[in-house]
Amino acid sequence: MSLVGTIAPNFTLLNPDRSPVSLESFRGQKVVLAFFPGAFTGVCTAEMCALRDSMSAFNELGATILAVCVDSPYANGVFTEANGLNFPVLSDYNRATVEAYDIAFDNFAGMDGYVAANRCVYIVSEDGTITYEWFGPHLGAEPDYEAIKAALA
Repeated sequence: MSLVGTIAPNFTLLNPDRSPVSLESFRGQKVVLAFFPGAFTGVCTAEMCALRDSMSAFNELGATILAVCVDSPYANGVFTEANGLNFPVLSDYNRATVEAYDIAFDNFAGMDGYVAANRCVYIVSEDGTITYEWFGPHLGAEPDYEAIKAALA
């Protein structure tokens, strides 16, 4: 189900130092919300590093990046540091946000009962409305970074 045109479900998740970060606190700013399945996996690392390398372009477009992963704040912190990420990687360890956005990936990597996030990107406008969404057709697909930038322009 598409969320474009709806108010983005709010969340409060922990950043790597276990401080709460709420989507609501970014009202008045454009947010690129990037969900990814797991820290330290090949495609996820490539995606987060591509976002990192495009940060100046996103800043010029007035956008903030928030990444969301179900891994612990501690794992996300090591992942952030190892890759020099310059945006928050938030922990949805209880999967509430993944469920709210209806993007749960059940039995991830063949692990029965393990739920991760599908690879998805949303743009949330200044007023909290979702104006763009992209769902990975498979876990090996990265988003079209130029399309994200175009949607922000």
